[in-house]
Amino acid sequence: MKPRDLADYLFLALAWGFSFLFVRIVSHGFGWVGAVSLRALVATTAVWLMAKATRRPLNFNAGWWPFAVVGATAVAGQLLGISFAIPRIGTAMAAIIVATIPLFAMLIGQVWGLEKISLRGLVGLVLGFSGIILLVGFPAVTIDGEFLLGSASCLLGCIAAAYGSNYASHRLKGTGSWEVTIGSFLSGGLLSLPLLYFVPVPISPEPMDYLALIFLGCVMSGMTYVRFYRLIIAIGATRSISVEFVVTIVAALVGVAFLGEQLSVVQNLGAAIILLGCALVLGLIPLWPSNSNKKSPA
Repeated sequence: MKPRDLADYLFLALAWGFSFLFVRIVSHGFGWVGAVSLRALVATTAVWLMAKATRRPLNFNAGWWPFAVVGATAVAGQLLGISFAIPRIGTAMAAIIVATIPLFAMLIGQVWGLEKISLRGLVGLVLGFSGIILLVGFPAVTIDGEFLLGSASCLLGCIAAAYGSNYASHRLKGTGSWEVTIGSFLSGGLLSLPLLYFVPVPISPEPMDYLALIFLGCVMSGMTYVRFYRLIIAIGATRSISVEFVVTIVAALVGVAFLGEQLSVVQNLGAAIILLGCALVLGLIPLWPSNSNKKSPA
């Protein structure tokens, strides 16, 4: 992995890890639908203005359909599922479920023939999923209808994200990350906007709600997805989406620092295993010595 790719990867992990906290704030002020549709439209506007300010040429010759598919899945589907789930299952639980996205991406990529997962990558994904189990533990929560509905919603959002990322890497491979971000977020924002009729903004948002929405849309959506789609082109969908493993750890630490959540020794062990699995998926740690290191026979 090149230094630029690694820098983008770490930026995504931190930004998306902290985004769970901002989603809670924005959802309280604008509702779970408003938190998605308005966020997506703010992100679209911010990225488009930055492109114009830097005189970056934009090419949307791929047509409207691929952007609509990515917007419906990786943007609207994913964010609606997560935004709906967070108030029902909590920030940490939602972040942990989100870490399953690479598993779905691997399966979809394999079925489509987009990527061939090596044994090292497969071991990394298994380790990552095992670490998530340890990180979750067995939380003492009431498993009621709301909890099950929230968990299902988050899981469906993860599947949508994995589908959209693989679709983007296949159908929009020759399209720039700025165009993919603008097109997909505009489509996702417009597709989810009519849902405000059924789930209107619940209260009068306060100034801090607007500031959180702007920051969530500009920094944690617009700029992160520009880098994410560039990363998909550079290193592939599955390796890019493996960032969700690290996002889970960051989100859990945010929960400890800002929401008073506690992490046990077993959960810390799970976080370490997730990092190990992530490193294997990315190829940062070799599973065994390469053939080039073996001595040739005399």
